[in-house]
Amino acid sequence: MADAMSANPRWAASILRLHFHDCFVNGCDGSVLLDSSGVFLSEKRSNPNRDSLRGFEVIDKIKAAVEETCPETVSCADILALAARDGTVLSGGPNWEVPLGRRDSRSPSLIGSNNNLPSPNNTLNTILSKFQRQGLDIVDVVTLSGSHTIGKVQCSSFRQRLYNQNGNGLPDSTLDPSYAAKLRTQCPRSGGDQVMFSLDLVSPAKFDNEYYKNIVAMKGILSSDEVLFTGSQRTRELVRKYAESNELFFEQFAKSIVKMGSISPLVGSQGEVRKICRRVNQR
Repeated sequence: MADAMSANPRWAASILRLHFHDCFVNGCDGSVLLDSSGVFLSEKRSNPNRDSLRGFEVIDKIKAAVEETCPETVSCADILALAARDGTVLSGGPNWEVPLGRRDSRSPSLIGSNNNLPSPNNTLNTILSKFQRQGLDIVDVVTLSGSHTIGKVQCSSFRQRLYNQNGNGLPDSTLDPSYAAKLRTQCPRSGGDQVMFSLDLVSPAKFDNEYYKNIVAMKGILSSDEVLFTGSQRTRELVRKYAESNELFFEQFAKSIVKMGSISPLVGSQGEVRKICRRVNQR
């Protein structure tokens, strides 16, 4: 991860997102890493993942090095969990001990990927229900959303907030007007879908609590970010607490990410330890 991030610091956010998108679909089983085959379609083709999920080559490189030293022992799912932790630490974020022993799935779930992952335009109730389905609570929702303190997002993911959130052609009223005007200069009403924007406008490459400060200032770029402040009193209180205390955010993030990384792992004789993360082992 250190090598990858020295070339491009964005890999930290990309790998963290990969870990999240893996765990929310049939548990943390490395299924998101599988390419399509003659037997199944990859989760990479789902609507939340297509053209936006990155970092597969980073995991490939780590896996190859691990296989050379310690063959057929460390699963792709474990490597993904460890890489997500290391990328967070290298970005200035908290450290945590990663529970190990996950096994790799022999099949992905395109349907699960389409249905289980939260969307940037989901309501707070929808986001909460998708997390609750995975055994994660309201504290985990607000805390894990703090991953957006690093990384970038495409114009297409938040355009509706700039032009027609409420069907009136105007910017979303929960978005700071001056910030909305600035975003509109770079994210036009049509076109420019692939233009990238930092999720945290203050310290985009540093894992810290600026994300929450932005939300309080009505400068959360995604609707799913800002709704944490406007959607309920409980989530608003948590956002304020994290905005005031980086230490509190870090402490809870370490707990919530371990909880997320423990969603329905394959253990014992279940699944396999893939030799190559992109395909199942040949029998």
